[in-house]
Parts: sequence; structure tokens; C-alpha cells
Amino acid sequence: MRKLRKMSQSLLMVVLVLIVIIGIETFAEQSTDKPDITVKDIKSQTVLYTIYRGNYEKIGDTISKLYALAIKNEIWPRGSLSCVYLNNVHYISHEHCLVEIRIPVSEDSLKHAGKLGEMTDVKTVNAMEAAVMIKPAGNTNYDYYAKVFDDIYAWIAKHNYSIADDAYEIFATDSGTTDYSQVNSEIMVPVFKISQED
Repeated sequence: MRKLRKMSQSLLMVVLVLIVIIGIETFAEQSTDKPDITVKDIKSQTVLYTIYRGNYEKIGDTISKLYALAIKNEIWPRGSLSCVYLNNVHYISHEHCLVEIRIPVSEDSLKHAGKLGEMTDVKTVNAMEAAVMIKPAGNTNYDYYAKVFDDIYAWIAKHNYSIADDAYEIFATDSGTTDYSQVNSEIMVPVFKISQED
């Protein structure tokens, strides 16, 4: 009788452990299926920027050249690098990306505007609201980006917002690496609230 009771207690423990494991896996799947997206106020900033066209995986060289140009002209970076995605990942292959690479700089850097060469300049980006989602490091697959943007655009439509401008990505500062695939980032889509009357 004691053996039977011990066996039933052991079986019950195994069942409980399995239920907990299944519950954790289900929660993890739901967390991935429903990304955490919020709307944030983004402040106005002055940026040094250049336009890159080509394979997204080879963008690092252009980023390095932009930083070198900044140092040569004594334009000192003041924040996180960002990339504005100027074409739609669903319609353009990753070999033909069009990206505006931005480095935040001080407002007095505007004195260099129009003097830095073709497709490179300094400008002010106005304040805006943006739908924001965190992208963990290590996800640079083109299909992954397509899904991220699908999720954000669906969230924007569902929450009564409209897209105001091109999506962009801000990379974490002080990452200690120039391999941007290994850096946490925020995917942002500028938005504005649609009035209830529309």
C-alpha cells in the first residue's frame, strides 16, 4: 500500500512538473508571437547622415567611413547610431537596400551642411512620436526584419495610429563591437494618432 502511495505521489509530481514546463513553453511562445510595442516621444536632434545603397550585410564599411568623416571634420558623435530604412523589405531584395545612416551630433555641426560631399550632410530631424519595439542582438536575417515590420504595422493599425515616415533602427551605445548584428536595438516607426472622427 505504501509503495502504491509513493508511486502515485511520484506520478503526480511528474505530471505537475510537465504542466509547469508546458506552461512556461506556452508563455514563451505567446511572448514571441505578441511583441511588446509602445509609443514614445522622440526628441528633435541634429544628425550627420549618409545614404547607403547595396547589400545590408555590407553596411559596416560605410558606417566606419561616416565616423571617420565626422572625426576629420571635428564633428563629434553624441548618441546612438541609427539606420533609416528607405525601402520596403517585402518588395526589395536585401542586395538592394536603401538606408540613411545617422549619427547624432551637436547643433553647431549644422555649419558643415552642404559641404561634406555627395549623399552626405548634416540636418535637423524634428521631434515625433514613434511606435517602438526592442530587437534582441543576433537577429539580422532579412525575413526576421520583414516579420518585425509586419508586427509593428499591424499594431499601429490596430491602435488607431497612422505611419508618418520611414521606419528606423537605433543601436545600443557602448556595445564594444562594430558587428551591429550583435547589438540590441530599437525598431521605430514614426506615427501620429488618427482622430476618432476619421
